[in-house]
Amino acid sequence: MKKILNYLFEHKTLSRSEAEEVMINIAGGKYSETEIAAFITVYLMRSITVEELSGFRNALLNLCNRVNLSDFDTIDVCGTGGDNKETFNISTLTAFVLAGAGVKVAKHGNYGVTSACGSSNILEHFGYRFSTDPGKLKRELGESGICFLHAPLFNPAMKTVAPVRKALKVKTFFNMLGPTVNPSSPKRQMIGVYSLEIARLYNYMYQESDINYAIVHSLDGYDEVSLTSSFRYIFNGTEQILDPETISYQKVLPADLAGGKSVKESAEIFIGILEGRGTTARNSTVLANSQIALRCCFPGKSLDECREMAEDSLFNGKALKSFKRLMEIQ
Repeated sequence: MKKILNYLFEHKTLSRSEAEEVMINIAGGKYSETEIAAFITVYLMRSITVEELSGFRNALLNLCNRVNLSDFDTIDVCGTGGDNKETFNISTLTAFVLAGAGVKVAKHGNYGVTSACGSSNILEHFGYRFSTDPGKLKRELGESGICFLHAPLFNPAMKTVAPVRKALKVKTFFNMLGPTVNPSSPKRQMIGVYSLEIARLYNYMYQESDINYAIVHSLDGYDEVSLTSSFRYIFNGTEQILDPETISYQKVLPADLAGGKSVKESAEIFIGILEGRGTTARNSTVLANSQIALRCCFPGKSLDECREMAEDSLFNGKALKSFKRLMEIQ
């Protein structure tokens, strides 16, 4: 690691194969936590390259415990995190809206690192049992429309660096990698990112794939469609800037999106929205993200048509039904 660090400290970058090798060594426990922290810090001081990000991603995908869910034609909805906005669990709620709309969702997620409550925290709070058992995951998809893939169980490298990330308490390139390494390799994906730079990197990377994808970034820093500002929307390589009003929503305030200070508080907000007790601002934000995700599944539909599907799922109790069934299966 010393040789690698000195190389990087000279403002040089890693090739795709070099980045892949370093990640394999991290996953294999060949470096100390101090060395891993120093390596991570390099990318807090400078931007990561497409080659480096692709190499890290390739290593994680090659090392992960794969699960074949291809029979279900799934989508993943995942944000990078790291925006330090402390919002309620928008992407997790979006996943249940999609499931309620009849789409199969293989949600990849983790405990909160830069927030009080991540998707894993929420689901665990309600009694979800993390598993790598394909039979359990397929049953969940078949009966509730959604299953959850807890990142540390599927990816050894994520588990190796978890203590370092927790100690640093800042966004790292692992935030960037999380959404790209779903162990079921879904062919549809919506990703929220915390910066325009990451949106650009993802776009380059995903254009090399056969995935139907949407990348969103709110221009005031949220890693989702927050409706607090205009947002960049990239759909299969085509980019545009949209305003909340353009897609028929009222602009909301950052305070409207605040999440709980604890897992318990976050869970109350979460279930309240599913049970029809959400505020207009929270409902609108979930719907805006849901309609964009639905378009990845139905590219021939307009955003307005996808919004109708999302509203039907959330307001007619279909998303809640999906959630309840998932918890019954446990």
